[in-house]
Amino acid sequence: EDSLPNLLVVCGDHGMSETGSHGGSSEGEILTPLLFISSAFEKRSGPLTQPELVQQTDLASTLAVGLGLPIPRNSVGNLIFPVVGGRSMREQLRFVHLNGFQLSRLLQENTPVYEKDPGYEHFKIAEKSHGNWIKLYLEENNSEILLNLGKKVLKQYLEALKTLSSSLSKQVAQYDMYSMMVGTVIIMEVLLLLLLSVPKALSSRAELQVPLSTPLFSLLFYLMWLILCAVHVIVCTSAESLCYFCSMSWLTTVGVMMLISALMCSILSTVAKIFENSRLPQRNPVVSSSTWSEIDVLILAGTIGHVLSLGASSFIEEEHQTWYFLINTLCLMLCQELCRSNFLLKECDLQHSITMTQNSDSTEEASECKNIDIPAAADSKLGKATTSAEFIKGSDKWISLASPWIILICCRLLRSLNQTGVQWAHRPDFGHWLTRQVSDLLSEHKSELSFLAAVSLVMIFFLVQRRCSLVSKIAMALGLLGVYSYRAAIGNVVYPWQHDSKDISKGITEARFVYVFVLGIVFTGTKDLLKSQVISADSSVKSTGLWEVYSGLVLLAALLFRPHNLPVLVFCLLIQTVMTKYIWRPLKFDAAQISIMHYWFGQAFFYFQGNSNGIATVDVSAGFVGLESYVEVPAIFLTVFATYAGPLLWAIHLLCYLSSEVSRNSAAVSHGCFCYALMRSIPVAIYIVLVTALRYHLFIWSVFSPKLLYEEVHVFITAAICLFFAAVDQNPSHKVQ
Repeated sequence: EDSLPNLLVVCGDHGMSETGSHGGSSEGEILTPLLFISSAFEKRSGPLTQPELVQQTDLASTLAVGLGLPIPRNSVGNLIFPVVGGRSMREQLRFVHLNGFQLSRLLQENTPVYEKDPGYEHFKIAEKSHGNWIKLYLEENNSEILLNLGKKVLKQYLEALKTLSSSLSKQVAQYDMYSMMVGTVIIMEVLLLLLLSVPKALSSRAELQVPLSTPLFSLLFYLMWLILCAVHVIVCTSAESLCYFCSMSWLTTVGVMMLISALMCSILSTVAKIFENSRLPQRNPVVSSSTWSEIDVLILAGTIGHVLSLGASSFIEEEHQTWYFLINTLCLMLCQELCRSNFLLKECDLQHSITMTQNSDSTEEASECKNIDIPAAADSKLGKATTSAEFIKGSDKWISLASPWIILICCRLLRSLNQTGVQWAHRPDFGHWLTRQVSDLLSEHKSELSFLAAVSLVMIFFLVQRRCSLVSKIAMALGLLGVYSYRAAIGNVVYPWQHDSKDISKGITEARFVYVFVLGIVFTGTKDLLKSQVISADSSVKSTGLWEVYSGLVLLAALLFRPHNLPVLVFCLLIQTVMTKYIWRPLKFDAAQISIMHYWFGQAFFYFQGNSNGIATVDVSAGFVGLESYVEVPAIFLTVFATYAGPLLWAIHLLCYLSSEVSRNSAAVSHGCFCYALMRSIPVAIYIVLVTALRYHLFIWSVFSPKLLYEEVHVFITAAICLFFAAVDQNPSHKVQ
């Protein structure tokens, strides 16, 4: 009797339809029981009454009032009155007044003309009546007049709360469809232009022609622009709610309408040109001998399958499983290609390949309009097999055959390091075992973690230094020593001679020591790149410069990664080394195929790091490495780099690899850049359409929206990478318009 009463709340986050679905908006999916059990309630007698229908948002306000806590500032729910129905009239009026005051303040912050809102008007009337009731109450008037007035005020408050909550809920669930549609149209126009440009962009000349000048002077452009401006005026003048695009300046609006019109005219012009070229007779008709390989089919099927999976919330939550499946399948396909090139090459095929060289001249002429970036017989599987048979000799042959299986083993070990996603995120993994804490300062397996970190840093040095200059090698070695010193300073790892972790600091000096070497290595690489562009056209200088920039980024990733994640960086470098030497060079894949393989592995390593499509897995601590306090720009850069280190390192490695392959067509880097941009654009554009269509889905804010934020940041990173590709690929032998 003397203790405070307890409360048991039984509820569900969603219901389920007859077919088992729980993500839609049918009655069975959105209705769920809500039960309050407490000794503070009066005992019910008699038959059960019809349960009251409340909103899920009402739960936060009710629990806050019942526990004596402030109602959350942005809560749009109202008090479930039966929970406090047993209290005195004064307490009941106080509770509903608190809820009404909070909702009215929220309405004032979000609505310019809040005074005209019916809910706000009702609340002010109820508040005035409440003041009259308090005057009677203070006069100790316990008559029936006080009771009747209290019931009247309570009814006014409840009506005001219902109206205010409904008005605020409509604002939350109301989407700015006009602005969303304008953005979606621009994105889909850009994607369509990229898809139409594929034949030209992947030809030997690497032409990406976007005819913007011609549409700007056409009648169709101005007609379309005037129509769009008229539609904009009609929509903005008739809109009842606020619209972001309508609130922009007219100069910006006119510019956006001109962009939409120009893109549409460019698409029509490109389609007309393609249709016109298909009807013209060719001067030197050559029968195409190129067919789709198994790798091409896998790439197409994997891309389409991944894009389609983005329409399901469960596939987004467990997207890492999709990428793990795709790279495993890719490794098995590469194993088949290696076996075919090593064991299925017969003597008669070799004789036939000699006779095929007589037609090499005509093949070279046809390569102008094909996706070819390696010379002569590279477009035929027979020629590819011949070159790979000559390349792989002796022990390298067996290492090459074993390389896909080595990669599969590495990927399996990485999956055990970090559990991610939603369904199995709670299961123990090797990373949790290494970082398990006994107390605030003592780790249960700190010795094992220290040994793993030291070995990983040594392996990173040996995998990266092979193509660096002597100065960069020394800087890399000292930088990796600084990485271990930083982790030891903050107490993550220990030195062999250290027995405790009492002297723990922020490690600011050690981290800045590493930053100096990162900047030094990147500066050295940038200097070589500028030298290759301005002074000499030596490809070896450019290749060395690119690799040193890549090495600097690897050193930065080693600093920002947590110690248990350093093996992810090791396996990343190891897989890149193995695939470069024993798979890509022997099999002579073209730049488009290699670019897509890099993209797939980059996506897989994003999840190998322990990332997911939920905001909670972002390692914010990486943004404070080497900083005494929060500094916005460095913190954002470091956090984004640490999160997207996997895709970023694979993209830069693609540029290093294509630039170092002198046997390839000079347009290989342009092919790689275009394919990488296209592979990023397709899922993003389709996902924006899907999110718009599923905006009323039950998990739109918990699953789809965080994924959209990840995609947005990834698009910015890809744009920066493509600009870097374009800056490096300043080659006069082909043009990019």
